[in-house]
Amino acid sequence: MSTTGAVDQVPARLGRRERNKIRTKERLYDAALTLFTEQGYDDTSIDQIAERADVARGTFFNYFQHKEDLLSTWGEKRRNALTTALASDSGGGSAAERLRRCMTVLGRMSEEHQKETGALLTAWVRAGHPLDEEPYLADLFARIAATGMQRGEFCERVAPEHVGNALRDIYLGALYRWCGRPDGPAGTLTKELLAALDLMLYGLVSPATPGETAR
Repeated sequence: MSTTGAVDQVPARLGRRERNKIRTKERLYDAALTLFTEQGYDDTSIDQIAERADVARGTFFNYFQHKEDLLSTWGEKRRNALTTALASDSGGGSAAERLRRCMTVLGRMSEEHQKETGALLTAWVRAGHPLDEEPYLADLFARIAATGMQRGEFCERVAPEHVGNALRDIYLGALYRWCGRPDGPAGTLTKELLAALDLMLYGLVSPATPGETAR
């Protein structure tokens, strides 16, 4: 999730020193994302990031201990963007509708920044973050599934956390495939995410035909 323009949204209630710190950190972050997108994560040095942000090299380490910390920041900003986009839901609508909203927001968030997402996701995977990150998405999906079960919208044969893990796996799998096809048609990721969600919600098995005993 790009933060271009974020430096103009620093709360005015903060003191000048705090505002300048936030602006400097955002300038470093935006410079890094631009370079990662242009030339790749591995080929971008801290010196280049500092130069692009027009700060001294040592200033970088006032805000990020390692270059890899920028990947964690990228993931955190994407989570915040998803939370903001879903804030208006407030539990309204059916659980299925809320899950579709989640998948739509996730898909469009990546599609709107395709090159950036491809570059950062590749680096994120190489750094091993899919294995050690907090299960934010799985927990979000699980909470929505639990609400659906409480309302009688979903069956209770599967634990909510299993639903959450499965939906997170669906999302990441689709995201990886999409990043590997950078020249695909517009909207491909969102379309696949919604199709996979429908598959999970409604399944493959067709209704029993007349005379057939449903299992």
